Amino acid sequence: MAIASVPLRILIGKVGLDGHDRGVKLIARALRDAGLEVIYTGLHQTPEQVVNTAIQEDVDAIGLSILSGAHNTLFRRVLELLKEQEAGDIVLFGGGIIPDEDATALTADGVKVLFGPGRPIQEIVTFVKGLKPHG
Repeated sequence: MAIASVPLRILIGKVGLDGHDRGVKLIARALRDAGLEVIYTGLHQTPEQVVNTAIQEDVDAIGLSILSGAHNTLFRRVLELLKEQEAGDIVLFGGGIIPDEDATALTADGVKVLFGPGRPIQEIVTFVKGLKPHG
């Protein structure tokens, strides 16, 4: 008897003071429609809240949307917390208004990929569906 595959679990979050959530809700819906389990944390989360939720929900990846300009601080803090909590196998990806030089530095630091404005939603879905379950 074949064992059914378990869908990837993805946490989608908005960290910091950024209050723009239309795009991130579209991404969460597209991922859900593609058969993934999605946990959306809502607005104004701290990096600590996002990482704690990710660990409690046993997610495979965290996707953050940051439009506030605080991307360097917030992405790095999430990476730091994942490492501290021995959850570094959880993939971190994201999107937002992020200058190319900052995106290059963040991916070098451990953010898997950053999607800028105007990227097709299907491209994000394809990326996430290609991830391997953690653990």
